[in-house]
Amino acid sequence: MTSYIIEADGGSRGNPGPAGYGAVVMDASDGQVLAEAAEAIGVTTNNVAEYRGLIAGLQAAFRLGGEGASVAVRMDSKLVIEQMAGRWKIKNEGLRPLAMEAGALVRRLRVTEWTWIPRERNKHADRLANEAMDAAAKGLTWKAGGTTEPGAPSGQGPDTQGRPGTSGAQGRQGAAGAQATDVQGRRGAAGAQATDVQDRPSASGATARTAPRPVARQTDLLDAGEISEISAPTASIATAQQRTAKGTGWRPPTRVATSLLLLRHGETELSVERRFSGLGDAELTPNGLAQAAAAAERLSREPYRLDVIITSPLKRAMQTAEAVAQRTGLDVEVDEDLRELDFGEWEGRTFTEVQRRWPAELATWLADPEIAPPGGESFASTARRVQAAGERLVERYEGKTVLAVSHVTPIKMLLRLALMAPLESLYRMHLDLACLSLIEYYADGPAVVKSFNDTSHLRRE
Repeated sequence: MTSYIIEADGGSRGNPGPAGYGAVVMDASDGQVLAEAAEAIGVTTNNVAEYRGLIAGLQAAFRLGGEGASVAVRMDSKLVIEQMAGRWKIKNEGLRPLAMEAGALVRRLRVTEWTWIPRERNKHADRLANEAMDAAAKGLTWKAGGTTEPGAPSGQGPDTQGRPGTSGAQGRQGAAGAQATDVQGRRGAAGAQATDVQDRPSASGATARTAPRPVARQTDLLDAGEISEISAPTASIATAQQRTAKGTGWRPPTRVATSLLLLRHGETELSVERRFSGLGDAELTPNGLAQAAAAAERLSREPYRLDVIITSPLKRAMQTAEAVAQRTGLDVEVDEDLRELDFGEWEGRTFTEVQRRWPAELATWLADPEIAPPGGESFASTARRVQAAGERLVERYEGKTVLAVSHVTPIKMLLRLALMAPLESLYRMHLDLACLSLIEYYADGPAVVKSFNDTSHLRRE
């Protein structure tokens, strides 16, 4: 019996704003793309669009495999994955009907796994969602293969019950109104990652790499807290000053600032023990919960008037964000790109342990931002996804006050981008647990860092 992989995604340009979803179904044995689905669904939120993408993927898999078909579901939405797996409660009543609709399909299939994957591994579904939204913006409907055609409004297309073997040229409307198409003969690399343009080789065909350089002591590079004897490249900050491009903001001219408050999560056992803490899902300690509560109390008072709370999907950030949400009455939204750097095989280890076991790899990693820990993620790669997250938030919430709850590396990335500083500036920053920093973005001028590593709310009178 064929087993299937579903990868699904959804997005909203405004949250709420014009939204769409995409889903792809692949043969688990060889990654062959068997079906695609995408649709623009009007004005709604990211989470609604993500659930709609899941539903479309489940419907397509059911059409292909029928009752009891074996399915693995992969999405970059931590919220949808954790709720469908039963590990998180559904607090937003608006999502409950969608979860129930997805659940009814799940009971007719055999879902073997619910897996969260990074956004960069979900590019196929993300592309489909964006194609559907782009088509809708032009008054067109999405059609398989990335083309568009004039069409009826969403949900008014002909009803179909697609069957396996249907020609890919005959894209059909599924039960959710999406254009779903069986794609026979097209190959897909399940889980394959497209190479970012900044990772491509130079014109000579070789990827430039610099030799490890002498380094100088610094502290608090990682979420592990202050780590002694970590060193940093000696490149001068003059590198940034020599740039000719001016920071002119991300949007058309406006006099209204978009305020981005950056809150680092509270204490965990790993931060107490000064261990590498990346994608491991450590929880807050009692002291960490108290730190989150202190930050929440501060942010619920004047002069703070939060409009939006965004958080990393990792538990320590979610717990910190939920403390603020309880005091302010706001919902918490998840942005996967605000997660911490992936430390791979170094996760959970002390700096000394890493230095003893991987001395050469550690020295190279500290000297070159393009180098990743074994099985992990490089600073350069993290910088790209965090920059995309920052641009997305500033565009989506123009003129609003946004609280982003995240980790050491993403917060430092956003601060150094606002300062137009090089990657090496990460080694020159220190961020305490549960600290606040503030960046204000003016579309007709540069971003302004207005506060940094503020922990006044943690001081006992």
